[in-house]
Amino acid sequence: MTNNDILKKLRVALHLRNDEIIEILKLVNFNISTNELSALFRSEDHPNYQACGDQILRNFLNGLIIHKRGPMEGREAKEGE
Repeated sequence: MTNNDILKKLRVALHLRNDEIIEILKLVNFNISTNELSALFRSEDHPNYQACGDQILRNFLNGLIIHKRGPMEGREAKEGE
């Protein structure tokens, strides 16, 4: 299972739109454009397909934690986390 598959499954399971995913990534100071995000959800044989790197998935998961639970008390998000 690839990082792209994991991201796709989380998007479906949590009923997230692309703009919501972008906002979740912004919670951890990670910016991504709509076009870059849509390239992650394309099929592997599409010419504009982009593989989802570990950094994108890690930042999405960290942002998702903040989105669902709120920020940790006594700790502010650091740049690039």
